[in-house]
Amino acid sequence: MEARALRDAERTRFHDATHHVWAFRCSTGEERWDDDGEPAGTGGRPILAAIDSSGVSDVSVVVTRWFGGTKLGTGGLSRAYGGVALAALAALELITVRPGRILRIQYDWSDTGAVATTLDAFGARRVEERHAAGAELDVAIPEADTGAMLAALSEATGGRVTTSILEGSVWVRDEA
Repeated sequence: MEARALRDAERTRFHDATHHVWAFRCSTGEERWDDDGEPAGTGGRPILAAIDSSGVSDVSVVVTRWFGGTKLGTGGLSRAYGGVALAALAALELITVRPGRILRIQYDWSDTGAVATTLDAFGARRVEERHAAGAELDVAIPEADTGAMLAALSEATGGRVTTSILEGSVWVRDEA
């Protein structure tokens, strides 16, 4: 799980800190939190509440705290953890992603311009290129645009392009 790996990395980075409290929320609805030794419900839950109020999903937040000798009490801890998480989430540069597919496109060098223009028109992200007698290109495209782009590639190249949809799915940045 990437959220735990992030928290563990912060533990390594700030090994002398007292607590590394974390929470995460996925777009699937999955959520987890951990108070990391703080009184139950005073760290992870307020961080998760901050995530919920921010409207962000597929995010993990780790708040690292060093005990300085002053006891904050349960209310103070909750406000501190939730407040720090809210501030961090407010400072994020957010991106929107959509489910996508990887397409493999094979074409003759003479169709390079037509293929490139079509890919750019659909905002396809180039993943991998291979060159030999012809060109072979893997691109990521939103699922919703797959059919239209395949048709546009065929039209732009006079049907000379060969395409296939690779197994699996990816997240594609939504540029709209």
